[in-house]
Amino acid sequence: MQNFEPAMELARKNDMRFPNESTEYREARDALLAEEIELRRHIERVAEQRRRLPPGGIVKKKYTFEGVNGTVSFEDLFADKETLVVYNYMFGPQRERPCPMCTSLLSSWDGEVPDIQQRVGFAVIARSPLKRLMDFKRERGWHHLPLYSDGTGEFSRDYHAVAADGSDDAGFHVFTRRDGTIRHFWSAEMGGVTADPGQDPRGAPDLMPIWTILDSTPEGRDPHWYPKLSYQGLTSASNA
Repeated sequence: MQNFEPAMELARKNDMRFPNESTEYREARDALLAEEIELRRHIERVAEQRRRLPPGGIVKKKYTFEGVNGTVSFEDLFADKETLVVYNYMFGPQRERPCPMCTSLLSSWDGEVPDIQQRVGFAVIARSPLKRLMDFKRERGWHHLPLYSDGTGEFSRDYHAVAADGSDDAGFHVFTRRDGTIRHFWSAEMGGVTADPGQDPRGAPDLMPIWTILDSTPEGRDPHWYPKLSYQGLTSASNA
């Protein structure tokens, strides 16, 4: 394990100061900065541990999906990459409208897709028919998200995106293709049973940028607030 300089010593080297701040504020902020440094280090340790996972299960089924260019195989989703990221979108046939939380997350990812696809394959899979997915893509103003319909629901069921009652669950998965063999590498597994009391059953790091922003505010996350698919009364200035 690499020996790092103590986080508090690094924090004390920080010479950033803001107008009219008090000594009390600076002492508390430096203590918080040390914790933020430790958090960054822990995130790096977890990412390294994830990369060291042994090979996951081989993908043996011949899953197919409907995309804008017709039927594609699971391997097709990799394109020319050796790694594939898949998000299971909660927009199945039982839902009149898609999940607002999933939609908020995907909206934040839409502009990143061209960058993501420089490194890995990327696909968003839902159980609704493709036309339904594409209609909502246009409604939401998404440009880049590659949407695919899992018409049979087989992939979604196998990778825990369908609950016992047939409703949708979200999923975030990573697969690899090495020497012609496709394997599951990692999936987000944190949920209700792993949540701490009084906290969201979220993963770590949290995939949703909105929570990262709100966590930096004095109000933090409101456990009773939930994103909406649309907001009435918004002006063009408020959307700028």
